[in-house]
Amino acid sequence: MFVPADPPRFGQLHGKPLLEALPEVLSGDGYWSVAAATALTLVARGRIVPGVTGGGHDTWRVGPLDHADELHLRQLAAHGDYDLLRQFLDAVADTLPRTGTGPFAGTDACDVSGLKTWADEQITLSLRIETTDDLRFRAIVQVRAVTDPYPRDVRGSGRELDAIRAMARVDWPPLQRLLDQADLTDDEVGELLGTGIEVHWPRDLATNLSAKAVIGEPGGPLQAGDLLSFDWRIALGDSELTDAEMDLVAEASRPIVKLRDQWVLIDPKLRRKARQRLEPITAAQAVTAALTGVAIIGGEHVEVAPHSLTTAVTTIPQFPQPAALQARLRDYQLHGLRWLAHMTGLGLGACLADDMGLGKTITLIALHLHRRHDQPTLVVCPASLLGNWEREIHRFAPGTPVTRYHGPQRTLASEGVVLTTYGTMRLDAEALRAHSWGMVVADEAQHVKNPHSGTAKALRSIPAGARVALSGTPVENSLSELWSILDWTTPGLLGTHRAFRTRWPEPDDTLAKVVRPFLLRRRKSDPGVAPELPAKTETDRYVSLSVEQAALYEALTRETLDQIASSDGMARRGLVLKLLTGLKQICNHPSQYLGHPSLQGTSGKLDLLDELLATIVAEDGSALIFTQYVGMARLLEQHITQPTRFLHGGTPVPQREKMVDDFQNGRAPVFLLSLKAAGTGLNLTRADHVIHFDRWWNPAVEDQATDRAYRIGQTRPVQVHKLVTEGTVEERIAALLQDKRDLADAVLHGGESAFTELTDAELAELVQLRSAQ
Repeated sequence: MFVPADPPRFGQLHGKPLLEALPEVLSGDGYWSVAAATALTLVARGRIVPGVTGGGHDTWRVGPLDHADELHLRQLAAHGDYDLLRQFLDAVADTLPRTGTGPFAGTDACDVSGLKTWADEQITLSLRIETTDDLRFRAIVQVRAVTDPYPRDVRGSGRELDAIRAMARVDWPPLQRLLDQADLTDDEVGELLGTGIEVHWPRDLATNLSAKAVIGEPGGPLQAGDLLSFDWRIALGDSELTDAEMDLVAEASRPIVKLRDQWVLIDPKLRRKARQRLEPITAAQAVTAALTGVAIIGGEHVEVAPHSLTTAVTTIPQFPQPAALQARLRDYQLHGLRWLAHMTGLGLGACLADDMGLGKTITLIALHLHRRHDQPTLVVCPASLLGNWEREIHRFAPGTPVTRYHGPQRTLASEGVVLTTYGTMRLDAEALRAHSWGMVVADEAQHVKNPHSGTAKALRSIPAGARVALSGTPVENSLSELWSILDWTTPGLLGTHRAFRTRWPEPDDTLAKVVRPFLLRRRKSDPGVAPELPAKTETDRYVSLSVEQAALYEALTRETLDQIASSDGMARRGLVLKLLTGLKQICNHPSQYLGHPSLQGTSGKLDLLDELLATIVAEDGSALIFTQYVGMARLLEQHITQPTRFLHGGTPVPQREKMVDDFQNGRAPVFLLSLKAAGTGLNLTRADHVIHFDRWWNPAVEDQATDRAYRIGQTRPVQVHKLVTEGTVEERIAALLQDKRDLADAVLHGGESAFTELTDAELAELVQLRSAQ
């Protein structure tokens, strides 16, 4: 007697495991002997298929069986039980191939419940449809194993049991009766079309009726505010139906209709589309549908007919750079200008997300000049970048009015470029909304990546003819950030946030097709970009003093200048050096000057450093940060959130070597160095950014520090960022070092002590705090 089990190989015959029982059984001539011999013959012929048991275990079963096999089993089962016989055959088939380890090879039971769907697909069902003389439908159930060349009618196939098992997995009730009663009603034919069951229709019945969504053509040049018609186009093969034929489809009462002298099968969904009139869609929605070739209508993904919008959006016109721009754009920058001009000209907006240092600012300045709009451009940026924007505009577009809308007594200008911060924008959203803007630019747009934040809502509320986002971080790596930025630049392009997450839980080719025309990102390593870049680019980055910094600066200047006025000789020189040192420390951060154990509050330099490091690390870059003050470096080490190493003059040699190795091998992308530690002997070629947190009076020392990164072995362009606090002694010294080589030579030899020989008036002129220019 055979006792089945799960998995089948654990079954027992006459109280023994199968491998023990089979030799003894095969030597006899009884029922189980014939059954065992039959099982061995099927296995030897390769008639076994893998599967998953009801308990989720791996198994082998006999099959697929041909008609002769099934007839033999039926004759044999006349002396026993058919179901028990099949279970025994499956048990033998599950036992014999086990010669290794793991699922389907070893003898231990393995949980492979995750393969259940795959196992179920080893036997598939299909229906062969026939029509009667009066155009009624009949269905013949067919079954096909993975080894079969074509489906077979279930009756007489020897696979009735397999078919019944497969039918139990299909959620379509009429299927259960089709083995006995083949007639189908019209409603059941309509339901069948939506079940996913494979159906073989009669050859004389056309089944190639299809529907596509069609976008109407704009009345003129495309503009973001346009509403475009959106409707269904139904075609038989490649031939579009006429309006009269569409009416026939819409009014059909049965799942077939006669069109062009042939009977055509009609899906009920398609019939509903023939009756449906779609609402017009916005230009942004139309662009999305045209680029992807897919639209979602009523929750259904439908094909969209090709449209000229794709060409209109992706064809970038050629034109020279603005004559008023006082610089020659590199080729990739000129392409960026043309692309931005094209997208903003359509009113669709765009996001320029080039790597840091590739010239996003100058490209936007060129765009402002190219547009020559009557209304001003609003640039919203972090406070730490206000000074840089203002200087870049004065440098590359002299004559363009620039206004800072920031700080007390601020007023809005009606021409040129208006600069404001995200904080001021949030506070003054109502005033900015009421103003007319030709273009709004969001620099470091990742600041509004949370669409529910007050800052993001304020930015969205400001109307403009064109919107441009700038970001140095790879926004394409974050779907939520990508949606937030592009939904601001081009509202409606990606749908609502919920619809976006539903349609694109993970990025795919269709998302790339939508995003590509609206997001331009070039990397320094891209072909055609790197050859144009100089090996080293040096940039003075200007920041403002915080309120606390300005108060400390003015107080120290006033008190010390009074003391200097009544001193002379060495005492005077000492006071001058003390003043310069104190002012430089205040420019770095109030906590350095006040001797705090950790940073309290903020400073313009610290805010900019945070911005720089976030972008550099997001781009997989590395940075060296130099400061002449060990105390400031310790404060920064506590503050920086990225993996950081700190090297100073007192660092032991073994620890120093370990730090250099960590940096060079990417374990720490940020390296803090003090002046004494950075002099010689360091090769830090992994760095592609060098940040001078405070300025040294000796330009040669700065160059020597920069050369830790910019030296033989460096394969990438190096960007040097020199942080300068505007309106302070730092800005004046930087200008003097750049413009007056005689003073630079004096400083080169004498350092800060050269300034001790200035008169009281000259010293006051040097250190006096001025408003930002």
